[in-house]
Parts: sequence; structure tokens; C-alpha cells
Amino acid sequence: MFTLNCRGRLLVINEPIVMGIINATPDSFYDESRVGNIDVALRQAEKMIRDGAVILDIGGQSTRPGSERISDDEELKRVIPVVSAIRKKFPGIFLSIDTYYSRVAKESIMAGADIINDVSGGKQDEEIIGVAIEFKTPYVLMHEKEFLHKTKEKIQYENVTKEVLDYFIWRTDELSKKGIRDIIIDPGFGFGKDVAQNFELIKNLSVFEIIDKPLLFGISRKSTVWKTLGITAAEALNGTTVLNTIGLLNGASIIRVHDVKEAIEAIQLVKHCM
Repeated sequence: MFTLNCRGRLLVINEPIVMGIINATPDSFYDESRVGNIDVALRQAEKMIRDGAVILDIGGQSTRPGSERISDDEELKRVIPVVSAIRKKFPGIFLSIDTYYSRVAKESIMAGADIINDVSGGKQDEEIIGVAIEFKTPYVLMHEKEFLHKTKEKIQYENVTKEVLDYFIWRTDELSKKGIRDIIIDPGFGFGKDVAQNFELIKNLSVFEIIDKPLLFGISRKSTVWKTLGITAAEALNGTTVLNTIGLLNGASIIRVHDVKEAIEAIQLVKHCM
């Protein structure tokens, strides 16, 4: 069991939970996850909450391979209205801000976000760590060997599982010493990793239990699914559910998905097998 202090509210994870993805972007890799205006965002949030999401993860910048980087000003224009509107209408939901900009993280927290989800692990904007410390928010630490906007090439690993594990051991200790108490780890599927490396991480997922932190599993509709099956992202729900099930059996605490209902069903069924 894990407990996370989300700015005074406790998020208790005594069984796996679902994080729903809300993309305030025009160019996310999966078309149906994009929200073009506040009303659409609120309808999507309402459905995800009704289907069982505990956290909603709001992002304003696409992190798909080859995506163009936008400024923090532009990202703020996209996410703050969405964060504010969802917080106002659904005060009980936990909100995560998916950003690597410290300014976006800070202003999103002030608008109602509870958790920082940083795909760069603090490498892009080191001040984001200070924001997490200042506001006492949980911090999602994702593994990415090379910052996504600096390279479009897959990274070479001698042993991808060992390198990711070593990174988490080192980085969680470093962040804890700086004052971040609540850390969630994310292996970063698809971030500088090819399909074979992603599958290796999934097969070896249980080794990350040694870190003793909640493990976020984010494979939803990614190319590992649709490239392997020879389909599109729009057709990748079934494959996503299969891999989510394997992730749950291997220790995932938080399933980050576009499709909440199906992830909740996977959790419910896996519980009967444990």
C-alpha cells in the first residue's frame, strides 16, 4: 500500500488505480484523446470519473516522437483553463499536470493540480523540482535517457532494465534528499526505447518493486502495441488492455490510459487472480 500527500489530501493506493489522459493539444498521436475546448474537456473528464478514474492527467504539449516543442507560454494557454474548469466542476478528483516546465507546473498547481508528471525527470527545467518541494506535491519521475526534443533516435542500452533500475535507485534517493517525499516512478515506455526494449521492460517490471514507490504504467495505444500488431493507434485498445493486464500482474500501481472503463475492468479481473 502507498499513500501520497496531495497538498493536504491523502491519495491511498491499496490496489491499482487508473489515471485518465486528457490532452489539451492539437497534435497528440491519438486523435480521440485531444480536447479542443473546455466543454469537450469537461465531458471527457466526467466520463473518465464515472468510469472509475482516480487521477486525471492533463497535458498541453505532445510528447510523441518527432513532435515540435512549444513554449511554456503556449502550454499555459492550453492547460490552465482546463485545469481550472475540471477542478471547479469535480473538486474531489486528483489532477496531475503533465509538463516539464516549472512555470507551467507552478501555475497549474495554483489553478488546482495536485501532482506533477515530468517526462524529463527534471533534466529539462531543474526548477520544477523546487516547485514540487514548495507545494509538497507528489512527483512522477519518468525515465528518459535523452531529452525527447534533442533526439529522434532510439537510444542504445547494454541492459535496458538494469539501466532504468539504476537510474531510479540513484534519482529517487537524490530527490528524497532534496525534500520530495512522494515519488511515483514511470519506466517511460516509448521514450528513447524501441519496441523490443519496451517489451523487455514489461517482462521485467517486477524488479522495480525494489524501489518501493508506486509504479506508473503508461503503454496506452503507443506504437509498441500498434506496430507489433500491424494496426493503428485507433485500433489498439485490445492490445493496450492485454499489456495493461501483464503490467498489473507484474506490480503496476497506476495505469495511465486513454480508455478508463477497460482499464478498470482489467484491474477488477486481475484482483480475482491474485
